[in-house]
Amino acid sequence: MHVQSLEELSGGAGGLADGHAPRTPVARHTQTEDETEAARVLQICNACRYCEGFCAVFPAMTRRLSFAKSDVNFLANLCHNCGACLHACQYAPPHEFAVNVPRAMARVRLGTYAEYAWPPALGALYRKNGLTVSVALAAGLGMFLALAAATQDSLWRPVANGNFYAVFPHGLMVAMFGPAFLYAVLALAFGARSFWREEKPRPSSSSGIGEAVADALTLKYLDGGHGDGCNDEDDRFTQRRRRFHHLTFYGFLLCFAATCVATVYHYAFGRAAPYAYASLPKLLGISGGVALVVGTVGLFWLNLRRHPLHQDPAQRPMDCAFIALLFLTALSGLVLMFVKHTPALPLTLSLHLGAVMALFLTLPYSKFAHAVYRGAALLKWSIERRQPSKLQLGDE
Repeated sequence: MHVQSLEELSGGAGGLADGHAPRTPVARHTQTEDETEAARVLQICNACRYCEGFCAVFPAMTRRLSFAKSDVNFLANLCHNCGACLHACQYAPPHEFAVNVPRAMARVRLGTYAEYAWPPALGALYRKNGLTVSVALAAGLGMFLALAAATQDSLWRPVANGNFYAVFPHGLMVAMFGPAFLYAVLALAFGARSFWREEKPRPSSSSGIGEAVADALTLKYLDGGHGDGCNDEDDRFTQRRRRFHHLTFYGFLLCFAATCVATVYHYAFGRAAPYAYASLPKLLGISGGVALVVGTVGLFWLNLRRHPLHQDPAQRPMDCAFIALLFLTALSGLVLMFVKHTPALPLTLSLHLGAVMALFLTLPYSKFAHAVYRGAALLKWSIERRQPSKLQLGDE
């Protein structure tokens, strides 16, 4: 078998590695320029294999001799952007091969979010979901609700027992937020289905599902491949990014669980809000809100400090926008606890609901999508690694 040299695989001195190639829309099955660059990088990595033990990307990569569009999209979403391979790579910039796996994968991931978005026409929102737009949307929705309350002379007044429904009736809030949340779930589900159907693996057993879930919930591949963590601003290993991700992820799940439990209380047991501090909805909501605030502040701090070669600068506005909306939602929810017996309750509630609505409306076209596509990629890998390699090299 002919094996290309690293010089041949590099595509010359730098190839598309300078990262300034225009991102021209192309047909679904045609590689974009970002995907072509990622394939070039993966070909070099496949010849070197120094980083084979770092994360799932590299053993998955070695099962391929070439990298079609579906392969590149799969590997890009399997990448957790831990940065370990960049700092270990002898061909990283300023070497003429300019191998930068984290940035190449990040650019492809953004492309997959837009390509698999549902409805397809809204895929462009991934490139426009910036910090200013998201915060402005949250503020605008909050002010709209505040004005609605003001027209009823209820924007600044004490509310008996801190009852939110005395400001905005329960039926109104369900009618507003229910469809927005269901649409977000539907849009993400259709996007994930389109991603999954690209080179869908055939499971030989159900054992891979449990492994994929465990890898996702523990963020296994943010350990750098050796358990010491990933790299942020330099080549030192740290667990900070993994821990802040856990706080954010599980904080979000706790807040969602609080809403679900409160819904069961309301409809199944006839127990309407507000609930006591020792009640299950409150305990879940408070712990989730605190975890979200700490996690999002930590992620924002790390985002500002990360090594410039780790990320695609075009993604930073989307990253910061999602972090900001999660932070505003959690913080305003916690503030509500302290002001619910004061005249500030209606205004604070309006701002909180505005942040929640903005989060729901942008959820399918924000950084939240990375959790859905990465989960699907982890499941694909968990199934694939249990099957014989298609290459059938050597004694296989």
